[in-house]
Amino acid sequence: MSEKAWISTSVPYLAPRNGEERSDAWAVEAAARGGKGSQRIVHAGEVPAPGTVAALLGLADGVPVVVRRRVIEFDGEPCELTDTYYPVDIARGTRLAETLKIRGGAVALLAELGHVGVRVREDVTARMPDTGEREALRMGRDEPVLRVARVTLDSQDRPIQVDMMTMPAHRQRLHYEITIG
Repeated sequence: MSEKAWISTSVPYLAPRNGEERSDAWAVEAAARGGKGSQRIVHAGEVPAPGTVAALLGLADGVPVVVRRRVIEFDGEPCELTDTYYPVDIARGTRLAETLKIRGGAVALLAELGHVGVRVREDVTARMPDTGEREALRMGRDEPVLRVARVTLDSQDRPIQVDMMTMPAHRQRLHYEITIG
């Protein structure tokens, strides 16, 4: 891992932010690191659910879902690709299906819509990026990526959001702190 490696935790992205904390969680994390965090929403709308996403949402392959595709940047450099998927009965006709930024983030909007996550599962894998990912992240041919698949469940154990995140492995260290009991 290089000295530019990012130590990241998922926790700030899982709960709705309120009051002064309605600002973008990524912008806050990047500022704490001395930089500027931003994101570009490159697509939002309905798509057929890819197999992995459908399974995580408990849906059949190809069922329509709403996706928000983003390029996450640090000081103007791409550092992560994130596709966030929602069941259409939650997201259709909401700001989740639009390319505009959402004040306070999607998690805050989900809470306003009555969908609060109470449990999260993450699976982390490493692999070589495809050509599109390599180009979007400005990586070399021999550099692997980490793929984080996160599913957020509500109090009824219903999946309400799936995040598929792709990031250069050599620039990342994922940090998890878990409280038991």
